[in-house]
Amino acid sequence: MSVSDAKPALATSSVFERGNLEVKGIKVEKSAERKALFIVSPTKDGKYPVFLFVHGCCVSNTAYSQLLQHVASHGFIAVAPGDPLVSSLLCCCGDQELDSDANVLDWMPDGLPALLPDNVTPDMTKIAVGGHSRGGKIAFALAISTTNLKISAVFGVDPVAGGSVDNRPQPKIFSYIPRCLDLNIPVAIIGTGLGSQAKCIIPPFAPCGVNHAEFFNESKPPIYYFLAKDYGHGDMLDDGIEYWFTKLLTKHGQGSKELMIKACGGIIVAFLNAKLKDEEEDLRIIGEEPSVAPIKLDPVLYVEN
Repeated sequence: MSVSDAKPALATSSVFERGNLEVKGIKVEKSAERKALFIVSPTKDGKYPVFLFVHGCCVSNTAYSQLLQHVASHGFIAVAPGDPLVSSLLCCCGDQELDSDANVLDWMPDGLPALLPDNVTPDMTKIAVGGHSRGGKIAFALAISTTNLKISAVFGVDPVAGGSVDNRPQPKIFSYIPRCLDLNIPVAIIGTGLGSQAKCIIPPFAPCGVNHAEFFNESKPPIYYFLAKDYGHGDMLDDGIEYWFTKLLTKHGQGSKELMIKACGGIIVAFLNAKLKDEEEDLRIIGEEPSVAPIKLDPVLYVEN
């Protein structure tokens, strides 16, 4: 095992720009088999890896459309389960959400192909799960739990496991023992520097002890850990009511939100390229030279076998 800091790189990475593929957003109503979906798919004929993205608490699945479009344009099918915003505000039951998202995973092999553009096929042998905030914790729990599909990689965008160490709703995935999470797949984590800071009297949305740092501490290698030090917990959301809600209640970065979305999208694409397509170059470049990103990243940590 080795932990490496930044090293010089001779190339730059294009994953931070939109890919060459045109994409289509597809909203699918809730059914008896599964919750509602927001799908972003390439429109060009082909077979593409799939990643399931779980939204954060009090945020709808469509609030990440720019991020999902960025990733899909590089050759991935994004499937974001979710409920209308009002339902999301009322339902913060972790076990219930875990079960409903697991149902979506089990439904996908038979149900997803019919919802995609003509001649677009999901590759069910190449699946990653990820999510933002509480959705990041759900993604980790999905990767730990047993489903009918093999999950090949997991990532968290400023993941949060609860309100504090002593206030962690189910599923409680932390044991506070280094490298103890029951995962045997690659992990990527994007943390924010401002998410752990309170705003006036309002507690932080990503407090220490339950945020990205603890996900890193407890994950087994290989782990890729990126810190957007100058950005806040909601800075990767689309403009809209959810973004302005988080901006009112949490600290936000002074830099461009569009650049933060590009940075998150590019890191996710590089990670998925490496772990689902065996294309390691972009992830290597970002790990060795974080300055290729459109925002400032703290020196990247990556722990390998």
